Amino acid sequence: MNKLHGTGVALVTPFTPTGAVDTAAWLRLLDFTITGGVEYLVINGTTGESPTVTPDEKTDLLRLAHEHVAGRVPLVYGIGGNDTATVERQLRETDLTGVVAILSASPAYNKPSQAGIMAHYQRLADASPLPLILYNVPGRTSSNLTADTTLRLAQHANIIGIKEASGNMEQCLAILVSKPADFLFLSGDDMLTLPLIACGGQGIISVMANAFPQRFSNMTRAALAGDFAGAQQLLYGLVPLNPLMYEEGNPVGVKAALALQGVCDAAVRLPLVPASEELTSRIKTLL
Repeated sequence: MNKLHGTGVALVTPFTPTGAVDTAAWLRLLDFTITGGVEYLVINGTTGESPTVTPDEKTDLLRLAHEHVAGRVPLVYGIGGNDTATVERQLRETDLTGVVAILSASPAYNKPSQAGIMAHYQRLADASPLPLILYNVPGRTSSNLTADTTLRLAQHANIIGIKEASGNMEQCLAILVSKPADFLFLSGDDMLTLPLIACGGQGIISVMANAFPQRFSNMTRAALAGDFAGAQQLLYGLVPLNPLMYEEGNPVGVKAALALQGVCDAAVRLPLVPASEELTSRIKTLL
């Protein structure tokens, strides 16, 4: 899946100030990130506030993206959850026209054992009509997908990679050392993109690339080309902004940065609330 090397952006879902999906802003965001140079788009991830976007809205967002992007870059779609049977049904029933792969987060809240996580993903991979990318994000799920479990799942013919957001470099290295050559290793942490590529990773699924697509995609491409000095300078420019993206929750910060650039409103859906004036002011200063 070389088409998924480089920078993928976990797209936010733009809302109007009254909370409706903002279709015009969605199309602007698609163009903003594509012209910024990202390699592919990820729709309906947690950065897209997937828990509070309705099934009908998700269908419309994917359809609009497929029509508007028109093959300019690949599309990856998020389908996950903590009820295996429900996720399996969604995989079978969702219209995935134009999508090249599924990103599926490890089950949240249930805190399954490694055997449970293994069985969950094996069942999804058997059911999915498209290749599956694992997503390990213990900060959201309260459970960790270990290196050993990842490597065992990598043997499944329909599991093609992992978005690794544990922040545990030793765990990441254990995967990189032993993974199959064609198994995608994608950083799930923006600030670890460069070091993980240096250790053998193939790219990133990024939050910051929503608001800074050109800088972020240039950094990732430089790292993949072996220009670590150039990539380092681009990364250093993003370091002060990164904590502000998450200080009041994700995607609160990155939506504030997008609003300051006129791409979409800063609105989010409850239980999230928009960025405070104080946080917005600090983001504006750094911009």
